[in-house]
Amino acid sequence: MANPMKIRAANKDGVTEVKVLISHEMETGQRKDAAGAIVPAWFITELTAKHNDKVVLSSEFGPSVSKNPYLAFKFKGGAKGDKIVVSWKDNKGDSRADEAAIN
Repeated sequence: MANPMKIRAANKDGVTEVKVLISHEMETGQRKDAAGAIVPAWFITELTAKHNDKVVLSSEFGPSVSKNPYLAFKFKGGAKGDKIVVSWKDNKGDSRADEAAIN
């Protein structure tokens, strides 16, 4: 299982800004290792962010996203203490979900 994501969320003037640092190798499948063998593709394919169980962001990722991707987005609404849940799935079937409270 992958390492936990670092999630920060803050509300200001009715707009919540969410910042997420995702721990993932994000291999493209085009790189070779020291022995010359191709490193298999391994990357996040789907990412979803929910605010109190309501989807506020849904996205598809591909192999061109860098290792340990950083994601920031804003949405209207949210209040201090509300729950933000970010989840992803990758092309190997692994998944992870982490949550944070809005500050």
